[in-house]
Amino acid sequence: MTRRDVEHTPDGRWIVVDGRRWRRQDPGLPEDAAAQLRSHLGRARAAVRTVQRDGTDEELRAVRDRVGLAKLGLGERGTPWWEQSPAEREARWSEALAQLDAQAPPEPA
Repeated sequence: MTRRDVEHTPDGRWIVVDGRRWRRQDPGLPEDAAAQLRSHLGRARAAVRTVQRDGTDEELRAVRDRVGLAKLGLGERGTPWWEQSPAEREARWSEALAQLDAQAPPEPA
């Protein structure tokens, strides 16, 4: 199943993968912010795999926290995006991006 073929619940708040419901990314995210957050999420997940092999418990906690922060920014964790005002939603992803950029700056293009 490709990303575009994911089943959505009728209310549009959840995706269903293998019968399990997962919170959908905030559809109100600007595409540039969503792309940056997905980049951070991918890099943090890769760091988890690396640190699991070669790192300390403290390093593992730090990279797992980065995964959580990226998912929070995407709206997949924390207060559900549909319960937040537009200003709260923007603050959520803006703050997450600022923190992630400070922890793991994006590589120059």
